Amino acid sequence: MHAAAKVDTILVVEDSPDLVALLRRLLGDNGYAVRSECDGESGLTSALEEEPDLIVLDVGLPHRDGFEVIQELRRSGVRAPTLMLTARAGVADRVIGLESGADDYLVKPFDPDELVARVRALLRRATANGHVACLSVGDLVLDPVTRQVHRGEREISLTQREFALLEYFMRNAGTPLPRSAIAGRVWPHGNIDVGETNIVDVYVAYLRKKLDGPADQPMLRTVRGVGYVLIAE
Repeated sequence: MHAAAKVDTILVVEDSPDLVALLRRLLGDNGYAVRSECDGESGLTSALEEEPDLIVLDVGLPHRDGFEVIQELRRSGVRAPTLMLTARAGVADRVIGLESGADDYLVKPFDPDELVARVRALLRRATANGHVACLSVGDLVLDPVTRQVHRGEREISLTQREFALLEYFMRNAGTPLPRSAIAGRVWPHGNIDVGETNIVDVYVAYLRKKLDGPADQPMLRTVRGVGYVLIAE
């Protein structure tokens, strides 16, 4: 007899009963086991104790908001992919959510099919990361599973966005990457216009400062008229 396929468990942390009912029905109809909590404190406790496969997390929650919850989860070592829901459509709020440790961000009201598609994509990525080898460029090593980064013996602490940026550079080491390609990969839902903002340059500067110690050769190089390239010498 074949073993039963594992059913992914999704924790929904949302204070609107109507939206919880919708998400329970929508996700349940797509084959997921769904649990729910109605405030940030109970959502945090449930995520720490039950270890769901994925978390759907509202920003505007009682007791603790979604930003606080995701920050505490990441500090506690919970790596379950997290999709944040919010009525706030501003780019600044999306940046805060992603920098806090969320994996994706969806603005209310949302299309149900889009939410399911994003949930599936996050779960696929999480499954794939369980089998991904570490990335190495020179003495720089990145582990996509534990999200640890080392240069030589030195451990480097990165924000969620900095990690995504470095992973993209390392997967394309030696290849000059245009700013537009970087923005499209690292800010996929941010509507970033690289002609009107220097956000890519700002984050590359953050990354350089963390990667390069006093005795290290610089690894992130500017390619004039193009963008940036990661190299090892």
